[in-house]
Amino acid sequence: MPWDCPQCGRRFRRSGQSHECAPAMSIEEYFATGPPWERPIFEAVIDHLESIGPVHVEPVSVGIFLKRAQSFAQLRPMTKWVALSFSLSHRVSHGLMTRKPMEYSGKYFHVVNLREPADFDDEIRNWLTEAYLNAPAD
Repeated sequence: MPWDCPQCGRRFRRSGQSHECAPAMSIEEYFATGPPWERPIFEAVIDHLESIGPVHVEPVSVGIFLKRAQSFAQLRPMTKWVALSFSLSHRVSHGLMTRKPMEYSGKYFHVVNLREPADFDDEIRNWLTEAYLNAPAD
């Protein structure tokens, strides 16, 4: 069952989970200072995820964490793209992955660089759906 920190209001998987206690921003505060290509990519990703089920969106200074009971994906703004990261139980590859998927505790951490919403194609949507469905639910 997820736990919301009473001091910063952020959501975590375990009660009392260790974290840097910094409050999340509102989505409007977050996008007020971001690059112009970031919000359309976020909207494409969140529209897809919300068609599957509920998503807890947590904007913080480094990016946007997408959570169920815990984080299953992140969107982080870079100089010319948004890095979408997620974990799967197997390795996948795509032309927009510039880093080798890294294994950690039996899962593979993937990063896809999205320059525009059209880059969020069916293959990436399917992998993000898989990451969502494999994440612990609230």
